Amino acid sequence: MCVALVGVVASVSGLNVAQQALAEDLGASQSQLLWVINGYTLVLAALLMPVGAIGDRWGRKPILLAGLVVFAGANLASAFAQDPGFLIATRLVAGLGAAMVMPVTLSVITTSFPREEQAKAIGVWAGFAGGGAIIGVFVSAAIIDNATWPWVFAMPVALAAVAFVLTTAVVPHAVEHVAGGFDLGGSLLSILAVGGLVLAFHEGPERGWSSALTVGALLVGLIGAVSFVLVELRKAHPLLDVRIFRLRGLATGSLNLFVIFGTMLALFLVLVQFLQAVLGYSALKAAAGLLPMALLMLPLSAIAPSVAERFGFRRTLVLGMGLLSAGLVLLALSADPEGGYLQILPAIVLMGGGVGLAMSPSTAAITSSLPEEKQGVASALNDTVREMGAAVGIALLGSVLNSAYQANVEGVTSQLPAPLAERASAGIGGAIAVAGQAGGDAASLLAGARSAFVDGMLPTMLLAAALCAGAAVFTVLWGPKSAAEAEPRLHLVEVPSGEDG
Repeated sequence: MCVALVGVVASVSGLNVAQQALAEDLGASQSQLLWVINGYTLVLAALLMPVGAIGDRWGRKPILLAGLVVFAGANLASAFAQDPGFLIATRLVAGLGAAMVMPVTLSVITTSFPREEQAKAIGVWAGFAGGGAIIGVFVSAAIIDNATWPWVFAMPVALAAVAFVLTTAVVPHAVEHVAGGFDLGGSLLSILAVGGLVLAFHEGPERGWSSALTVGALLVGLIGAVSFVLVELRKAHPLLDVRIFRLRGLATGSLNLFVIFGTMLALFLVLVQFLQAVLGYSALKAAAGLLPMALLMLPLSAIAPSVAERFGFRRTLVLGMGLLSAGLVLLALSADPEGGYLQILPAIVLMGGGVGLAMSPSTAAITSSLPEEKQGVASALNDTVREMGAAVGIALLGSVLNSAYQANVEGVTSQLPAPLAERASAGIGGAIAVAGQAGGDAASLLAGARSAFVDGMLPTMLLAAALCAGAAVFTVLWGPKSAAEAEPRLHLVEVPSGEDG
């Protein structure tokens, strides 16, 4: 399950480092490049809930195997793309395959392991869910530095093939006895709600928050979300009983997981730009700079459920979010155009430790909120929270960084010709690209752009730190004290109707 999960997660993070090669080889515009990345996550996020329910009803193993075939086939086809349109289409299909794989990987774990081992197994899964993104960036950067961009798709195909063989051999075929018919109305509304909101947050920073597509997608998402809640409250057998959000463990876990992934995915983009554009690292060296975070995150995620069992769910989560917030503040204060990697390494270590401690208890709290026959839906809810958090975090923190950069770089670009100034103001990558055309102003342009980017990191990282601190405060006020309260199904604690657990 972890092999399949890494393939799905790495398929989106790894492609980020290939954008320049795609633009040059396929002639892709910036808008098309965004759809190559975002189209995959849009389809994945929108289909998670319905596909999770289908796996519960008709069998997780066949859904997983079919998803691996679709996912591998779409990635293989992507490697032979000759134009951006074809690549976007194959990425959308890959998103469909990923939606059939990702929620099932966790639901297979939660229904296969004995109860006393489930939390630890969930912790291992959560570690690979976070670390897989860093693995994808590192491997893809190594490929881009030494081969052509089509080889970036080799890793997802290989991982899907290995997962297919292992799934066939070791995963049991189980069909849950789910009461009632399939909730088609709830499924369609969940697609509209999640798909609309994710699309809005993807397109807002690029097209503008007042553009027709952004506003339309936001309205569809909000109307779909409200309608979903109203419809599900009236159903005897809903896709997702929204009343479970009264459970303090689930509410706390969902909020923290939302903030963690919103912060972490935005952080990856900021750190990679800092290492490449400011410190001058290659793509591979920049990706390697993220590895200490993954190396700490993976083992801590595995033991975090045991820590929560011994010292309390609330204390573990608050400690994790506190470390993440402190790491973000330290990064904001230590990043320096004249400094080096060692200057920001303590911040990276702190953030890795924080994510490792907070992520898996949050995941366990979500999956344990629903019974075994609904584990596909529970896993899909967990994944939806992650995808929504990533979309919102990248949009929010990316917008803050871009606005601060543009304001700070204006003094340098005002001396350049209008076309060059426009490209340099769009982002630090644009400033580096036009520096060769700036003549005698090249050195001052590069120095000014790097300084502007680092200055823009300050409010961005402080905002992210404030969000993490806010999640920690919410956990103190609302989160259950013990793991048994937060994870009722895993600890065999029955929650009476109408009470919080």
